[in-house]
Amino acid sequence: MKKISAAGLLVAMGVVYGDIGTSPLYVMKAITEDNGGLAGLNPTFIIGAVSLIFWTLTLLTTIKYVVIALNADNHGEGGIFSLYTLVRKGGKYLIIPAMIGGAALLADGILTPAVTVTTAIEGLRGVPQFFERFGNDQSIIVWITLGIIFVLFMVQRFGTDVVGKAFGPVMFLWFTFLGLMGLFNFSQDWTVIRALNPYYAIQLLMSPDNKLGLFILGNVFLATTGAEALYSDLGHIGKLNIRASWPYVKICLVLNYFGQAAWLINNYQNPELQQIENLNPFFQMLPAGWMIIGVVFATVAAVIASQALISGSFTLVSEAIKLKLMPRLNIIYPGSSIGQMYIPAVNFILWIACSLVVITFRTSHHMEAAYGLSITVTMLMTTALLYFYLIQKGRSHFLAHVVTFFFGAIEIIFFISSVVKFFHGGFVAVLMALIILGIMLIWERGNKIKESVAEEVPLKEYLPQLAALREDTSLPIYQTNVVFLVPNLENDEVGKQFIYSILDKRPKRAKVYWFVHVEVTDEPYTKEFQVDMMDTDFVVQVKLFLGFRMEQEINVYVRQIIHDLMKQGRLPKQPQRYSLTPGREVGDFQFIVIDEVLSNLTALSKWDRQIIQARLAIKHYATTPEKWFGLEYSEVKHESVPLIIGETRKTALQERRA
Repeated sequence: MKKISAAGLLVAMGVVYGDIGTSPLYVMKAITEDNGGLAGLNPTFIIGAVSLIFWTLTLLTTIKYVVIALNADNHGEGGIFSLYTLVRKGGKYLIIPAMIGGAALLADGILTPAVTVTTAIEGLRGVPQFFERFGNDQSIIVWITLGIIFVLFMVQRFGTDVVGKAFGPVMFLWFTFLGLMGLFNFSQDWTVIRALNPYYAIQLLMSPDNKLGLFILGNVFLATTGAEALYSDLGHIGKLNIRASWPYVKICLVLNYFGQAAWLINNYQNPELQQIENLNPFFQMLPAGWMIIGVVFATVAAVIASQALISGSFTLVSEAIKLKLMPRLNIIYPGSSIGQMYIPAVNFILWIACSLVVITFRTSHHMEAAYGLSITVTMLMTTALLYFYLIQKGRSHFLAHVVTFFFGAIEIIFFISSVVKFFHGGFVAVLMALIILGIMLIWERGNKIKESVAEEVPLKEYLPQLAALREDTSLPIYQTNVVFLVPNLENDEVGKQFIYSILDKRPKRAKVYWFVHVEVTDEPYTKEFQVDMMDTDFVVQVKLFLGFRMEQEINVYVRQIIHDLMKQGRLPKQPQRYSLTPGREVGDFQFIVIDEVLSNLTALSKWDRQIIQARLAIKHYATTPEKWFGLEYSEVKHESVPLIIGETRKTALQERRA
């Protein structure tokens, strides 16, 4: 367990709280605008709105995530997929909430950079020089936002090592800025402290002054959208650092919301302010001359929040791939830490989608109307999985039911209040989530179909043929070591296609035949292996046990294993006459990759055939096995083998008589 440290607390500020830390930029703004602007407010409404925000932060962020969910760590790692790996033995259908939650969280990553950066840049309108030059022209805001988003996504390929070290101190200053600016305005009207009483929150939901009714919760929920990211980033700094830093963060957030409320109470009747288009109380409450500082600070915080969310998206996709929920994609590790990864395909899709959101919605007000719907779904799925976690940990069924019902009921209310957002642009996030979920379902179901009917053959029955082929001098040596990457390796059985490749496709005479299987473990950083040579010195079965966050560098691992086996005397040395390295005792390798093509002879149901064909189509856009298994600089040969799943379709060809 990671201990509390000054460095850990700073990293928590920069990585964990980016999303939730930028919510004061737009939450009160969205609530105000959707109630008719300043003219539609009164003190009772304002106090009730801030009370709703405070209790949402307290119940969902503090109690559910900081107090409860952070305990559900998988060897220090958090997030919905880590939670799933903890509870998946509880039932095969638990994969469904994990996939839905993961897809919704990824979709949310499209809107967050667009909303936060646009809101920050719109603050420029409060700078007199900017307003005199551009007025309310939204096009300049859109172009600046697109430029920042472009730079943000383009620098991902270089890693965040250097910039990342500055994230913590900058966000610490940001939260301090939030707290001080809030306190400055809060001190103008201490009666806002009444918002701590939940009575005002409940009263507002039934008040005629609240024009949205229950649907106001859709805007209130924006204050806690970063809670799921808080759980997902658990592995970066540990729960102790998150729990130690959260009180300071929450106090600063609450002070800022209270400050905005005090400013609104003092200014809601100001006719000049009522005329301001897209008024944002966050920027309006800043002291004179501080506007430009606030805009710059907010923009930097928005970029950091977006960066944290982009990095989280990379991690989420990587975990989904390791859990065989998504096709393999090219993953690059540009930084010194394995936690820093860059997935070009995901980065490109996020950039295009995020830019389209900015171009289509244009204003932060329109984006806020679409924001938050998908994250309510993720929170509901996390609550469902937490129930099974509590049961698995031996907690009483009564406690598990109470916790699940309490938070589930709150999140269902938030979900219902956010459903109206579907028609105001929320369909964008929902559509993206459905596309991602569709890919996951096709990939997972396709794997299940293949595994259920895969034809395995006992390797032991073919040992005599392999031994004879190895010694057959009438055939040239194909390679010293031939390595097959097999999807299953149980009970000394391998897929029939691999034996077919050695004996039938083209007899492959080699000194050693390797069958390597990678098993992704429930732990994040496992690096272990098992070897079974079946009482021979020419057949090696290798099981690699790698954590779901580990890189699968097969070439490196196999070379370590062959050196270990030679040292133990279990494998004969393979001296090379010709080599750049004098005295080299390990021979050459060839990795055989079997490319699957769905055979026309396959007799499948129409639905299953569509699933398999869709899976093969998706596979064309996935990364190559060479890149995935770290074989770019190794000798790799591709062989096509017809994929026959299920019963073979009988032909009805008849001989025509002359």
